[in-house]
Amino acid sequence: MSMDLDTPMPIAAPAQTQGVTATILCADCGAPIDGMTAIDAKCYDCFKLTKDISQGIQREATLHFCRDCDRWLQRRRVRVKLVVQAAVAEDKVMQQALEVTYVVAYQQCPECAKSYTANVWRASVQVRQKVLHKRTFLYLEQLILKHGAHRDTINIKEAKDGIDFFYSARNQAEKFVDFLNSVVPVRVKKSSELISQDSHTAKKSFKFTFSVELIPICKDDLVALPISLAKQAGNISPLSICYKIGTSVYLLDPSTLQTADISSPVYWRAPFGALAESKDLVEFIVMDCELVGPTKGKWVLAEVEVARATDLGINNKTYWARTHLGGLLHAGDSVMGYMLSGTIFNNLEFEAIEQSHTYSSRIPDVIIVKKHYPNRRRNRKRQWKVKRMAKDEGELLPKKADQERMDREFEQFLEDIEQDDEFRAGVQLYKQSKRKPQPDEMSMATTDDEDDGGPQVNMDELLDDFDELTMEDGE
Repeated sequence: MSMDLDTPMPIAAPAQTQGVTATILCADCGAPIDGMTAIDAKCYDCFKLTKDISQGIQREATLHFCRDCDRWLQRRRVRVKLVVQAAVAEDKVMQQALEVTYVVAYQQCPECAKSYTANVWRASVQVRQKVLHKRTFLYLEQLILKHGAHRDTINIKEAKDGIDFFYSARNQAEKFVDFLNSVVPVRVKKSSELISQDSHTAKKSFKFTFSVELIPICKDDLVALPISLAKQAGNISPLSICYKIGTSVYLLDPSTLQTADISSPVYWRAPFGALAESKDLVEFIVMDCELVGPTKGKWVLAEVEVARATDLGINNKTYWARTHLGGLLHAGDSVMGYMLSGTIFNNLEFEAIEQSHTYSSRIPDVIIVKKHYPNRRRNRKRQWKVKRMAKDEGELLPKKADQERMDREFEQFLEDIEQDDEFRAGVQLYKQSKRKPQPDEMSMATTDDEDDGGPQVNMDELLDDFDELTMEDGE
């Protein structure tokens, strides 16, 4: 490594610059110098070429960076310029500049290392949602990653119906609970456990547990509201679909485009479950679509005639329904909806609707939820991806059937990101890492980018994934 030599300090300047009479010549260059102040009979310029005062200073070092929590985050290479001074003789000081390079290396930080040690946590947050599908959990995971709300955790562990977050301090858990309250509708319960007590000082040590329960309703679920609650929420139809989960549950009546939001406190005063979930959706084919006029944002009210995809070629049974997707649908399109005609629901709220003189005649045969793209290949290669939290699965390894269900739910979650711009706004999307295709993969690679008619994610919305940069890429 080359060294940059700075100009000498005034105290160590050559003798003639201080007005001292030259008595000898420099042993190397022959320049006249003062023999009384010269070191080794050499001038200052010749002496500093033979003397290295930076010896012993480490020129390279390592900066450790934890991938789990991003602590000690630095650039891959950090170059620092140092200027050092040292006494080389009596009343003689020499100054020299040098460059030190620090290289970032991966090492687990002490906080994350605690996650592998039992019984070190002081507070835990148990997040639960008692539903079979985990689409709300998948969305919540992306919000946590986007805002970095998990960085103070010492461990994240899978649990039945949810996830456990462990912290080394109570205030860190309370901060995470406040974050959950700000993004999703939840109910929180707190408990504490005495783990030790000093009989001499009366000092006690507790472990705190926060139980956080998410509302058991997810996007695209069909709900049957209690009639009294429907009247309080602007007299909306008791049969509505959930079009968004935020700080409240946002409902839509597809037959009128009326919307309502049910806050968490209001919900827990009169809780209700989903009448049908996304796994109950049925594919229909649009036979005819006629706009009826009213619009609300991206929604356009229309009347459609649909037939079940499984009935085509078997019978001519069709159904009429009102939908909010009039701006998207044309004859021949596929849609996903809930079949109410001939379906028996074991639900008290739905039974009350059927017995009501006001609402019984308004129960439709079919409720359309979203447009479907049957020609789109599942598990296709996308140009983007989402990150996942590193979780400890423990002993809850999924069975093959459960794993297949989880894969389908995750694929459906990715499709929601593609189709819903508002839903996509809460998720950070990253560019898929480019991999050099093998010769036998060329035919497959040419089909991945074909336009299948479905909505696409704009490349301008994607972020670079810096975790996958190599040393050469980082420089």
